[in-house]
Formats: sequence, C-alpha cells, structure tokens
Amino acid sequence: MCLPGWARARTEAHLTALRAREVRDVPAPRTESYEREPAMAGTASTTNTSKTAAEKKAGKKTAGKPASYDGFTEEEREAMKERAKELKASSRRTSRAEKAAAAEADVLAKIAEMPDGDRVLAERIHALVKENAPELEPKLWYGMPAYARDGKVVCFFQSAQKFKTRYATLGFSDLARLDDGSMWPAAYALTRLSPADEARIAELVRRAVA
Repeated sequence: MCLPGWARARTEAHLTALRAREVRDVPAPRTESYEREPAMAGTASTTNTSKTAAEKKAGKKTAGKPASYDGFTEEEREAMKERAKELKASSRRTSRAEKAAAAEADVLAKIAEMPDGDRVLAERIHALVKENAPELEPKLWYGMPAYARDGKVVCFFQSAQKFKTRYATLGFSDLARLDDGSMWPAAYALTRLSPADEARIAELVRRAVA
C-alpha cells in the first residue's frame, strides 16, 4: 500500500521514537571482573599459608645446617682427602727403597695417633703381617694402615675410630687368596686379640699371599 507523503513521514518519526526508547531500556552489558575474589576458608588461603610455612621451615634448615649434603659423611670425606695426600706424597719420592721406608714410617705414625684400644690392635696386626708376609709393603690407604704387593692393597686395618664403628676391622681385598668354596669372609671384626686370634690372623695372612 502506498502512503501519502505526510503519513509516511509521520510513521517514520513514530518508528524512530520507538527505536530510541528500546535502546534506552536495554540493560548495559555486564563487564567481567578479573580481580581475584577472596579465597574461601580451607582452600586457597590454606595452600598459601602452608606454602609460607614450608618456605619458613626450609629457611630455618638452611640457616642452621650446611646448604647441601653430597652423600658422604665427614669421616668419609676426610678419608678421601687423606688418600689424595698419600698419592701426592708417593709421587714426590724417588727410589723404591725411599718410598718403602717413608711409607712404613707413615703407617707407624698413623698407628701412634690412634686411641689406645685401636692402637694396641693395629700394632699387633702390623707385627703379624710383617712376620708372616714380609713381601707385603706397609702403606697408608685412605688414612688406614694397609699392606700391599706391587702397590696393590692385600689387607688393611680399619680402626673403630675411623668411621665411628663399634669395633675395628681387619679387611682383605680380592687379591687375597682366601677362597673357600663359593663363599668366604673377607673382613673380621676385632675387639681384642687373644693368642688364638693372633694364630688365626697369622694363618689368614699367609694364605692371602700364598
């Protein structure tokens, strides 16, 4: 249907007014808030508190103790340092006889430093090895009296003080010929030495180098 000009103009004005009213009535779009809402009790706030407590605890541990632990005890680290010194000292000595004499002097000096209980045992072991296996040369090995053939340790004495153990030890390396079937001992705990014990050690030492 074709409207007259005046009617068409009036209709368009009316429609324009209606559109304007609709625009005013439309609610403003909701804007999202990105601010962090307060945490509910027992959830995030608990996590943050726990984290802070853990950090404080870690800080206290760091302040009171060494920053790191490399897996070795103080005694083990000291033994490694002694071994480094032994190798350095051996490289400075010239003739074989000089090395042997100096090495035995080092062993005797180390034995003299031991507490009485360990020292008595070490002195007897030293004498038994010298008597029953004179071919073995005394030397220090990780700070312990040891007895070697061609520079390789066959047996050694470990004091109780060395690694804070409850007894001293007479140990044998795989070079000691103590094989007995499919299983045999390679180390012996020592608390004292009776005549029978000394006789047994003498036999072990002789077998070790046989």
